[in-house]
Amino acid sequence: MRERLKSGFTTGSCAAACAYAACYTLLSGRRLKDLSIVTPAGREYRPKLTKVLVEKGAVTCFVRKESGDDPDATRDMPVGVRVSRRIPDQMLARPELFLTSHDLEGQALSHEVYIDGGKGVGRVTRAGLDQPVGAAAINRVPRHMIAREICRAADLLDEQGPFFAQVILPEGERIARSTFNPRLGIVGGLSVLGTTGIVEPMSEKALLDTIYVEMKQHAALGEKVICLTPGNYGRDFLRTSYGYDLDASVKISNYVGESVDMAVDLGFEKLLLTGHIGKLVKLAGGIMNTHSRMADCRLELMAAAGIRQGLEEKLLRELLNCVTTEAACELLQQEGKLPAVMNDLMERISYHLNRRADGKIQIEVMTYADAYGCLARTKGADALLKRRADPDRVQDHAGIEEEDGS
Repeated sequence: MRERLKSGFTTGSCAAACAYAACYTLLSGRRLKDLSIVTPAGREYRPKLTKVLVEKGAVTCFVRKESGDDPDATRDMPVGVRVSRRIPDQMLARPELFLTSHDLEGQALSHEVYIDGGKGVGRVTRAGLDQPVGAAAINRVPRHMIAREICRAADLLDEQGPFFAQVILPEGERIARSTFNPRLGIVGGLSVLGTTGIVEPMSEKALLDTIYVEMKQHAALGEKVICLTPGNYGRDFLRTSYGYDLDASVKISNYVGESVDMAVDLGFEKLLLTGHIGKLVKLAGGIMNTHSRMADCRLELMAAAGIRQGLEEKLLRELLNCVTTEAACELLQQEGKLPAVMNDLMERISYHLNRRADGKIQIEVMTYADAYGCLARTKGADALLKRRADPDRVQDHAGIEEEDGS
């Protein structure tokens, strides 16, 4: 029987709830008795406020993070947001670092909301991350969640903006020491992440059981081709770039090797794997579980491909000093070496996947980066894409591959 573990809510959801409560109290002078927001996943979040600090012209509200059964270092961590109407001068001077004026769909919000990080929130010091250098490490979706909740409170009370929100993580600096943030160039604290607002914890066995059950359902329908993606980003890429039918894909998290084994066991004839270069590059080294705790040699593998492609030593050293694979792709693109390196990596990825499958299933692969779209794909990937996507978009979408399409 599958293990049932309790889900939780991300730091972004906590901050959004605090933002609503703080803005409501600031504008109305009344403390909320019942706090409720709806996460991007559509699930209601009803936290209890643990502390409310009222100052002249500002209110700060705190909750404790509910991680469910997820064994995360931020479980029960206090999360707070301070809301005021006074916009610091430095924010007005560089609004691109702080201002959120549109929702996730690009529609204008009812008020301008400036967002920054306070105590315990990391700051971006190197390029290639979700936010620009100098900004607080609060990713795009949590920023929109915070801004949306502040606008909701202001609209309810018929008040006008703009507003200033400061996210506070009192224990963030201490907790961040046990994360990858310092290595990524995020200093001073934690990142505020998340795309759905929900933490979905599962044990490894439960995750693998879930993947197997979903793949088995596809097999039971007589399907001979299975599409695998590590997570939501890969699925979104397939949908937005190719109009791919997401009902035909299965999320496999970091378990690439086990998922290939399952596809063979269930009798699939063909497999299409699509994922971000930051995940799939690890397969070029034969690493079949892409979780960072298993291995983190992304830049080393890209540099190895660069050596095989004859890159100069100076460029290789710069490549190894990049923070993310996206930043590495930008560097390679500037030097005109991105297609060659990506196609080299794709050959190695294909080799290790086929070695894992022992020739018992046809495996096609496609990898992408947010800034460039498709980076490289195996020769048979197009044919598998066209089975459940818009054929015209597959034909027209060549990414940055070399002309032979290898």
